[in-house]
Amino acid sequence: MKKPSPSDQELAAWPKDARAPSHRDALTKTLDRLYAAGPGKAATTHARSRVRKALSSAQCAPLYYDRLRGTPLGDLFVAVSERGVIAVDFGPSETDFLRKIQRRTRAAPVHAPGKVAEATRQLRAYLAGKRKRLTLPLDLHALTGFQRQVLLAAAKVPRGQVSTYGQIARRIGRPKSARAVGQALGHNPVPILIPCHRILASDGSFTGYSGRGGIKTKEWLLRLEGAPLERLASRRA
Repeated sequence: MKKPSPSDQELAAWPKDARAPSHRDALTKTLDRLYAAGPGKAATTHARSRVRKALSSAQCAPLYYDRLRGTPLGDLFVAVSERGVIAVDFGPSETDFLRKIQRRTRAAPVHAPGKVAEATRQLRAYLAGKRKRLTLPLDLHALTGFQRQVLLAAAKVPRGQVSTYGQIARRIGRPKSARAVGQALGHNPVPILIPCHRILASDGSFTGYSGRGGIKTKEWLLRLEGAPLERLASRRA
C-alpha cells in the first residue's frame, strides 16, 4: 500500500536544521589557522625528498652492460645508463653482478657491448698504463646526497696523490663523519672512475678497499698512478 505524502502542515512542523553558532571556540580557530598555514618548510622539504626518491626508484630507464675481460685486475663488469657509467664491478660472476645492480637500480641491464664500448675502451687503456685520465660521464642518481658528496670529493683527489677519510669528511663540511665517509667509499658503485683507492686511513694504511684483491688491488692502482708509496710506508713505520 502506498504511503501518503506528508501534508503541508506536517512539513511546516518538521524540525529545521540548527543554525551554526555565531561564534567559534578557540580550538576551531586554532585548527583553521593551521589548515590555512599549510605544512611547514621542514615537512614540505621532507615530502619533496620522498617524492624524488620514489620517482627515482620508479624509473626504468634502460641499462646496458658488458664484461671487460683480461685486465690486470681480472674481469670487470661495466654498466651504463643514458646518463653515464652507473657501475664498475669486480663481481665474481655475471649472475652476482646482475643481481646486485638490479637490487640497486630496480632495472634489468641488457647485454649490449656496443653501448658500453667507450667505457670499456677507456678502462682497458687506463689499467694498461696507456691512459692517464678517464673522461666518462657518471650516473650517481640512485645514491643518497651524502654518498654523492663523499664520492665527488674523492674524485677531486688528483692522480698520484692520496687523501684520508678525515680530510674528505672535513672537505664536505662533516668533520666528525670520517667513519661514515669510509662506509660511503666502501659502497662506491664506480671504483677506478671515482678513485676511492686514493683515500687512506689517517696513518697512511691501505684500509677499506672492497674490490677484488682488497688492499693489494688498492696498492696496485696507487703504484700504477705513481703515488708516493715509499713515503707512505715510512709514515706507517
